[in-house]
Amino acid sequence: MAWNEPGNNGGPDKDPWGNRGGRSNQGPPDLDELFNKLSRKLGGFGGRKGKGPSFGGGMAGLGVLALIGVIVWGISGFYTIGEAQRGVVLRFGQYDRIVQPGLNWKPTFVDTVSTVDVESIRSLNSSGLMLTKDENVVNVEMDVQYRVMDPQQYLYSVTNADDSLRQATDSALRAVVGDSLMDDIITRGRQEVRERTQVELNQIIDKYNMGLLVVDVNFQYARPPEQVKDAFDDAIAAREDEARFIREAEAYRNDVLPKATGRAETLKKAALGYKERTVNEAQGEVSQFEKLLPEYREAPRVTRNRLYIQTMEEVYSNTSKVMVDSQSGNSNLLYLPLDKLMGGAAVGPNQRKETSSSQYGIELEQSAQPKQQESAPRSDSSREGRY
Repeated sequence: MAWNEPGNNGGPDKDPWGNRGGRSNQGPPDLDELFNKLSRKLGGFGGRKGKGPSFGGGMAGLGVLALIGVIVWGISGFYTIGEAQRGVVLRFGQYDRIVQPGLNWKPTFVDTVSTVDVESIRSLNSSGLMLTKDENVVNVEMDVQYRVMDPQQYLYSVTNADDSLRQATDSALRAVVGDSLMDDIITRGRQEVRERTQVELNQIIDKYNMGLLVVDVNFQYARPPEQVKDAFDDAIAAREDEARFIREAEAYRNDVLPKATGRAETLKKAALGYKERTVNEAQGEVSQFEKLLPEYREAPRVTRNRLYIQTMEEVYSNTSKVMVDSQSGNSNLLYLPLDKLMGGAAVGPNQRKETSSSQYGIELEQSAQPKQQESAPRSDSSREGRY
């Protein structure tokens, strides 16, 4: 009897899968459908109808996974460079190019990008006890401001560019200080030390290709060690006093020297004027005497009298009182009030008074002449009248 015949073992219909009371015409499940379901559940393994399982569905799944991986790899290659930065690209560990700011892409696991800030100003300090040219010890501190000029050289020409610059600064500073005197470093030579240090530092940077640019070098301070600081402070105070006294002396010189020069020029010009005036007066008198000489030779007495009268006129014009001896035998002297007479002449309107006074003076002068002049020859009197 078949396993699916009715009435088997006196019971209800029963199939090998334990279906009881089912339809008598239901067959076994489809094996192809069962394998397809199983392959979908296992991630792509399936079978073909009548031939068992195959790998066609697995290859399709691997392709999808590969496509997803490529998309993720491409997206992961995008990166951004800041405005103040530059990117240095290495391809398989070897320098390739410099990347500018903005959105960029690189193949992941092929290129490596390192960013460097090229616009920020960086600073480092170098200080220490240093030996000067005159074998003194001085404590010097210097600040160096710099920035990155070449990112590729900054990253790969030296092991550590910042530390190399610090060592180069210390070396340059010690070289310059060792070639300078202590007084110059502490007082008036600070600017020269700063400039020489900057030049020396730039030469070292160019030699080692650090990719850096020194913007400025500031000389912070330079002072002697604490053990001898008091003595150096006294020396600096003495130098400051010396400079102050020199400035005060220069100010006094600038004030007095122009005045003295002006007075000297005034005296020179006055002396030259006096010289010219005296010489001209002497030459005039010589000329006058040269003109009088022929007249004197013709009439010596008349010429002497005229010169006497002119001289007395000059003397009397500068004298306010004149005592006249009348030679009359009595002891009384005539007083001539020239100051009043000259004052009356200066007042001016009374012409009669001036005329009478002048006439009175002429009469007194004639009376004062010796009687020998009265008996002089007539020819001389007429000649005197001509002169």
